[in-house]
Amino acid sequence: MGSTLVEKIIAAHAGREVVRPGEIVDLEIDARVARDFGGANVVRNLRRSGLGIAEPTQTHFTFDCNPGGSDQKYAANQQICRVFADEHGVSVHDIDQGIGTHVAIEAGLIWPGGTLVSTDSHANIMGAIGAFGQGMGDADIAAAFATGQVWFKVPPTVRMVFRGTPGPGCGAKDLVLAATAALGAKGLLGCAAELSGPPIEALDLAGRVTVASMATEMGGIIALIPPSDEVVAYCRERARQPFEPVFADPDAAYLREVVVDVDGLTPRIARPGRPDDTVGVEDLPPTRVDSVFLGSCTNGRIEDLRAAAEVLRGRRVAAGVVLKVVPATDAIWRQCLEEGLWGVFKDAGALVGNAGCGGCAAGQIGQNGPGEITVSTGNRNFPGKQGQGEVYLSSPRTAAASAVAGVLITAEQLFAGEIPERPQRSPTPRTAPPVRGAAESRPTRLTGRAWVVDVDDIDTDMIFHNRHLAETDPARMGQHTFGNLPGWEDFPERASLGDLVLVGANFGCGSSRQQAVTCFKSLGVSAILAPSFGAIYERNAINEAFPVVVCDWRDDEVATGDQLRVDLTTGAVENLTRGSRMAARPLSEVELAIYRRGGLLRS
Repeated sequence: MGSTLVEKIIAAHAGREVVRPGEIVDLEIDARVARDFGGANVVRNLRRSGLGIAEPTQTHFTFDCNPGGSDQKYAANQQICRVFADEHGVSVHDIDQGIGTHVAIEAGLIWPGGTLVSTDSHANIMGAIGAFGQGMGDADIAAAFATGQVWFKVPPTVRMVFRGTPGPGCGAKDLVLAATAALGAKGLLGCAAELSGPPIEALDLAGRVTVASMATEMGGIIALIPPSDEVVAYCRERARQPFEPVFADPDAAYLREVVVDVDGLTPRIARPGRPDDTVGVEDLPPTRVDSVFLGSCTNGRIEDLRAAAEVLRGRRVAAGVVLKVVPATDAIWRQCLEEGLWGVFKDAGALVGNAGCGGCAAGQIGQNGPGEITVSTGNRNFPGKQGQGEVYLSSPRTAAASAVAGVLITAEQLFAGEIPERPQRSPTPRTAPPVRGAAESRPTRLTGRAWVVDVDDIDTDMIFHNRHLAETDPARMGQHTFGNLPGWEDFPERASLGDLVLVGANFGCGSSRQQAVTCFKSLGVSAILAPSFGAIYERNAINEAFPVVVCDWRDDEVATGDQLRVDLTTGAVENLTRGSRMAARPLSEVELAIYRRGGLLRS
């Protein structure tokens, strides 16, 4: 009995003649990769265990989730990886390079018949070149860095045969969306797949990448496509070592065979929430589109961007539609520049980003907001994956046509002028303003436990760091209070309802961020007492009906834990624990009026 493609690759890298499904082997890894998402944890695991690097030339960091470092945690993770790489001679494919899995193929880090592991769950796009790729967690990748091997259970193989001739306008994305619908989210669970049939064999490398990238969405380990002469030639030009492509034996044993009938297939789209919930684009009711994302490891190659540009050339996106374009690699970015594609996208009204994962990885550009309807060329549309809105998955042609029409539509419909009327947005319901209690009484005498934070010039970044500025839910702001003030990072866990906070002079200097006030309200803090306040901070607090009391308190008059009573109308501050009094400035008539009605915007 012969071997399947995945069995032959695993056997060759495990020092075995033959392996069978269910066997566990030590698998030699040709390329070991950690990205900015997870890379710092790989470093932590290695340092904590006192481990080194087995072979630096086969070990790589790739920064693709947030290449701009716009999220401070990503920026820190990237720097941790850079420092470690310098210490150990490890390669860094830095923020200008693009998606790590694509860079691996482009730079010849992997080749047909080779093996690669990464912290990227879509490392299985290596199946596009007939190589083995697997996404793994931080501990697995740390072990691969340190030993060059991982243990692996040989998966069974499902043979997927694509039959028929797709209809006009259908490409690789439509094929794989049809397959995902046919098999479902767990149709390849725990299995490898070998893909064959004329529709698959006709695909170029970009199309093969598109199909292979969605094996994860069918629960698969990897979807392998036997490499064509074109793919082999592409890889020979780049591979860092000689190789011979691997193919399954004619008498290989498969777990089962699945036939995917794509005869007459029309352009597909996956409805929000499930990549396997796919239908024909023309079968949907008229659906408004607010934004479009072109890119990701699934559809960010030059062929994908050319297909979108063909639709967009000479056209502009519909009013109110946002189009965001992110190529997979820097080489593709430069190719777009040379071919004039960036001019087409910019003339159409697009925002163009540097190479990387884009909104698919919650970094860079491509995220959406509440209620926003997005058409994405990515591979996942789970709730929250690309933001807070709803995401449809489609091909680049369908995405570009939908951007122009402002409604879900195929490119063929657009070219024929068959554009349905664009639905209006649903009206935003009015919501009642938040209140502090069911029966709001707005007491002017406040009693609570004192917190003494004897620090002057506490700025708004110390109170509520800018990495949390996108937070709009007041209920979630409290957890970040004093998160950047040394020694007080645990204040949210220690604070209680009704507490009073005494701070140094010039409290709240810095930015105009309202969250630096709201975070205290979120924790239930009653008031802040300080010798002086930043001007903007004081206004923000007044307008939000949060008492900020000017009080020249002294540290010999009050300590953390003392019980205080503050009269906002007279300025009297009583220390009930010590039986002493302090003087403060009473709230003005304007401040009291705003406070009593619950805020500037309350009637």
